[in-house]
Parts: sequence; C-alpha cells; structure tokens
Amino acid sequence: MKSILFAAAEGLPFIKSGGLADVIGSLPKILKQREYDVRVVLPLYKKIADKYFDQLEYLGTLQIKSGWIDQPASYFQTEVDGVVYYFVQHQAYFERDGLYGFPDDGERFSFYQKAILEMCKMIDFYPDILHAHDWHTGMLAALTKIHYSSDWHFDKVKHVYTIHNLAFQGNFPKDILGSCLGLSFKYYEDGSMRYDGDISFMKTGIVYSDKVTTVSPSYAKEILTPEYGEHLDEILRYRQHDLWGIVNGIDVTEWNPQTDKLLAKNYTAKNVAKGKKDNKLAVQKALGLREAPDVLMIGMVSRLTYQKGVYLIAERLADIMGLDIQFVVLGTGEEDAESTFRYMEEKYKRRAVYYCGYNEDLAHQIYAGCDLFLMPSLYEPCGIGQLIAMRYGSLPLVRETGGLRDTVHAFNQYTNEGNGFSFWSFSGDDLVHTLKFACDTYYMNPEGWKELVQHAMNTDVSWEYSANLYQELYEIL
Repeated sequence: MKSILFAAAEGLPFIKSGGLADVIGSLPKILKQREYDVRVVLPLYKKIADKYFDQLEYLGTLQIKSGWIDQPASYFQTEVDGVVYYFVQHQAYFERDGLYGFPDDGERFSFYQKAILEMCKMIDFYPDILHAHDWHTGMLAALTKIHYSSDWHFDKVKHVYTIHNLAFQGNFPKDILGSCLGLSFKYYEDGSMRYDGDISFMKTGIVYSDKVTTVSPSYAKEILTPEYGEHLDEILRYRQHDLWGIVNGIDVTEWNPQTDKLLAKNYTAKNVAKGKKDNKLAVQKALGLREAPDVLMIGMVSRLTYQKGVYLIAERLADIMGLDIQFVVLGTGEEDAESTFRYMEEKYKRRAVYYCGYNEDLAHQIYAGCDLFLMPSLYEPCGIGQLIAMRYGSLPLVRETGGLRDTVHAFNQYTNEGNGFSFWSFSGDDLVHTLKFACDTYYMNPEGWKELVQHAMNTDVSWEYSANLYQELYEIL
C-alpha cells in the first residue's frame, strides 16, 4: 500500500479560512478509499485546541532546531473517516486568534515544516509521496533534499507541490534562510530560492518538488503568462512539463441537498423546484426579505476582495438592483466592499441583505435558497462555490477564468446546453448584460431554466475524476 502525507496549514473538519481547507478535508478521504495509506499534518491552532484537544492522542515532544530556532514541538493525532490527522503544537507560534498575517509568519512556518520532517522520524513514517500545499509548506522538498540527504529513509520520498493561489507566495527577508531554515546563503545566490531581493517559499516549492500541480487546467495555463503568473511565470514555464492542472471537487456527502440537515426542506433533482421555493422562503423570513417564492434570488458567498469581482458589482449596483431580483451576500473582506454592501442593504430594503462575516449554516441555506449564484472573479484558480451551487440546483453566473471556465458552461438558448451563465471580459457592462440574460431566461423561458437546473445538478462535482488524475500522478512518481 502506497503512503501519502498531506502537509498543509489548514484543513476541514478542524480549521478553515479558504478553499485549501476544503481540499484537505475531502481529497484524502477519497484516496483512502482507493487503498492508499493517507495521513494529514496540520498546525495545532487555538481554535482546534479549544474544540478538539480532549479527542487528541499525545505522541511525544521533540526539540526542533532549525537555524537559530530551538523550540519544542509536541505532536498529537486523531482519526477521521479512516484518515489519520497529526497536529504540531507550539503554543506561542500557533495558539493565536488568527492563522496567518503575523510579522513572524516566516519563522512560524519554518518551524512547522522542520517539525513535520522530524515527526516522520519520530513515528517512523516515511511516505512514498509528501504532498505539500501552498506557500506554508513550500520549503518541505528543499529541506528534505538538503538537510536529510544523508538519511536513506527519505531517499524514496517523492514530492508533489500544489499551488492553490499563486498570489499568496510566502515571501520573506533573505536572512530567514540562515536564521529560521538553517540553509546556506548560496541558495539565495544561485536564484533557486531568491525572489525580488527576498526568498519565496512558493518559488522554492516549485523549483524543488518532483511534480507541481494547481487546481484547474485553465489556471495551469494562465499562470504561465505574465498576466496571471505573479512574477513566477518564468520559473513555471521552466517547470511546465511537470505542471499538472487538476480541478478540485467537493465532498458530495457533506454537500447534499437531499440529506443536508441545515436546510428548511430537503430535495433532489426530481423535486428541486418545490424544494428551492421552500428554502427561498426560509431565507427570506430569516433575513427580513420580502416573502416572494417566485422572485429570482441571487446569492453570493465569498471573500469580498478585488479578486472576487466585487467592485464590478459596486460600480453597476443600481443597474443590478434595477432588475426584478433579490440579492443576498454573505462574506467579509475589504472595507470598501463591505461598505458597498451595507449601503445596498440600506437602500434596497427587503430586496437586498448583507451578512458581514461567515456563517456556515446560512451558507448552506443560501446555496439551497438562491436561484443564481454570483462569482464574477478577476481570476479564480478553481473555485468551490460554483461546484456547491450546481450541486444544490443554483445556477452559477461566473467570469470565464481558471476553474470557473473549466466547470461552468454557458447556457445556449438555442440548444438548451450548459449548466450556468458566463461572461468573458472583466467589465461591469458584461456582468450586467449576462445578469439581464439570466433574468430573462428565468422569467421568460421557465422550461429552459428548469432544464438548465437539471444539467447543473447532474454535473459531476465529486472528487472521482480528479482523484483518478492524482492517482495517475502518484503512480508516475
């Protein structure tokens, strides 16, 4: 049985700040069903300790020495759905109110990565594949090949590195090489870790890993260009023959309108029209919207940032709200974006509502209650929202970029093909034009809309196809 260790900075069901956590929470379970020995390692954050500490088994404590770092790491484990989860505990580094964005992130995640490799030695587990995710674990391949080159146990370990969002790279001052990673300055001088006068954890992961993946085929092509490559396009083009684009899936057991306990009414593709009306009414009652089961409800569950296209909405808000719609927004982010949606709620009372923050129960209810799900992103490596929306019979309206382009196919009113709506140009005009087309379809072509909903709900959004590709990649290595 081949073994895989997933190394990441977040993962469900324990901790989440973005789509990375969804992947870590669902892909290992699918691979476990395919007879892999799959394990996951995460930092032991404060939120995890507060909720799960009594359920964790203590494994031991080691002194981690990495550059000037000389700190203890305690290790714990538990099991969920057959997958073993390890946790690295250091209270000063990880038991904080947030996950990232601290001045000492370079030190914290240098310690974390060295602690992962020392854990492998402590528990005598040397995986066939060490699968690292995003910048927080970008140094693992380099540390293994440099610090542990004389340890034959690590000789068989192959390294896969997955880019979830190239915009977040883990760039830190170059003195971290020696002070926190215990690496020679020559790795800065030879350019393998250097990035714009600093060092980059993500660039290092791209350079030193045996294979590099990202979370959709379209995004794998986009990041080879200066427009989307975030100044790493040159090194990605150098590694493009080892670069795989594998679209994410979702956990179709957790996200299932037939069994979701958070919904007012469960439903399937057979009774989706009635189910959505009941759930729409429940959302309208809960949020103070006008109770109108036949109105087109637009939902949005998102970080509110420029990347997510929220300013396209802001600049054309009057045109959007001039349509016969209700608009429900759940999320938090940039102050200007939040202010826009607060203004929207105030100006369009009982037609629009903004919930500032994140509420898991409400997110499920929005997916079930809305008819249209909005994702007008500037770029989107994969996207999870559009997959969940289709699973719940809510038609995604997206900009054609990255994983959105790979998973959402625009409605063709002449052939009734498609599973959503899309537009190409990142402009408010195109967004409004497509929204008007969607509204016209909903009100003027109800049969076409019903068929489109069936196509969406029949779209395979599970991990099965993508797990086949990961399995092929692992077998190649």
